Amino acid sequence: MPAQWRRATPALMSTDLADRLAKVAAATEAGLEALLTDMSGTAERLVSAMRYALLGSGKRLRPFLVVETAALFGVTSERSLRTGLALECIHGYSLVHDDLPCMDDDDVRRGRPTVHIAFDEATAVLVGDALQSLAFEILASEDTDPDPAVRNRLVADLARAAGAAGMVGGQMLDLTAEGRFTADGQPLAMSAEAILGLQALKTGALFRFAIEAGALLGRATATEAHALGIYARLLGRAFQIADDLLDREGDARTVGKKTGKDAHAGKATLVGLLGVAQARAQLNEMVAEAQAALDLFGRRADTLRAAVAYVALRTT
Repeated sequence: MPAQWRRATPALMSTDLADRLAKVAAATEAGLEALLTDMSGTAERLVSAMRYALLGSGKRLRPFLVVETAALFGVTSERSLRTGLALECIHGYSLVHDDLPCMDDDDVRRGRPTVHIAFDEATAVLVGDALQSLAFEILASEDTDPDPAVRNRLVADLARAAGAAGMVGGQMLDLTAEGRFTADGQPLAMSAEAILGLQALKTGALFRFAIEAGALLGRATATEAHALGIYARLLGRAFQIADDLLDREGDARTVGKKTGKDAHAGKATLVGLLGVAQARAQLNEMVAEAQAALDLFGRRADTLRAAVAYVALRTT
């Protein structure tokens, strides 16, 4: 563990984080399975493709962050998980659409053929559409939270995080920046500020929603919500730098998807702009700052401190 990470937590140094991740992942899998089982009998090929896209793989990190943030305020995982399921539907839809030939054109995701390869492109488009709709159906249900004002806020916040002001807008910026090369074949440089802004939308918006939704479900105070917002922003940045490092240095068999794509496509990343060593140094600083942002919560936030370190150290 890098020395800069001032808050090396017991949760990170033991099996506690892995156990908690596994528990939420299993609960997420079961919850998604139940939702998709309820849809059986209509458009069987579509539901089959939705199952293929959502079930049996993935770290379920976003639902985990919802559950653990809400747990700071005593909210049970049984109640907070539904918001995590909605978020996982949005995340799953984004991966299906990102993999399409008109986007990133990937044929492997999580170590197996992408949805448009396993089924077809039209089905993949409809899978994404259906998963997006399902996410908001989940949030609108009284089972998600008894307070209609909270449900309304969750719907509005996820719509904003997933839409033009969030993930989709970030993807558009990414596509616009992609493939811009100089006459000698070098990628045209974007500033670090521009890259961080793009990534804050494309990747960071859903992470921010996960943590802010947990705070909303827990009826956090303004001070508590502010601290968690800082943590969320830094965790999203850390996740993206770690992802870019994996694309540069990772093994495709371990990562579960093609690597080396960013440089080939001319994508703007901090790793490409700063180099591996400086990008890794920034990653370490982000982890330390994210952990420090949680001081308000004391030891109750040890699992969230461990989570941002896990994000930085991951190999898949």
